[in-house]
Amino acid sequence: MKSRLDYPKVAPEAYMAMRGLEAYVRQCGLEPTLIELVKIRASQLNGCAYCIDMHTKEARARGETEQRIYALSAWRETPFFTERERAALAWTEVVTLVAEGPIEDEDYDDVREQFDEKALVDLTLAIVAINGWNRLAIAFATVPGSYRAQEAPAR
Repeated sequence: MKSRLDYPKVAPEAYMAMRGLEAYVRQCGLEPTLIELVKIRASQLNGCAYCIDMHTKEARARGETEQRIYALSAWRETPFFTERERAALAWTEVVTLVAEGPIEDEDYDDVREQFDEKALVDLTLAIVAINGWNRLAIAFATVPGSYRAQEAPAR
């Protein structure tokens, strides 16, 4: 496989703007493992191999289990996820697939049972960010496999 172009090098200001959104998401207060689950699920829906590779490695580095990572594409059929995670994954799917149909009031009501207004905005921004990264990686054929996870910060 060969990458089409190195978009951070071609447009460093745009890349840094995306990194700024990513920095906000990382510090917004959402659970780091929840953010990784959302990023993996959106990347699965979008078919972004680079981002799936990256975020499964990041999830593992943050203590996520192999069982939950493997089951993520079938999360509705497993008991492995909390109600909050299930709400976030359902929201991830409707936001990521918004072109396929409207986001219904029921979808919103379900996620609001688990997330207050600020957390829901933050969750939605995490979904927006990963969808943007997916589209960049797919469009420019970013080659998966070379990403190395950062060590999880001490708590």
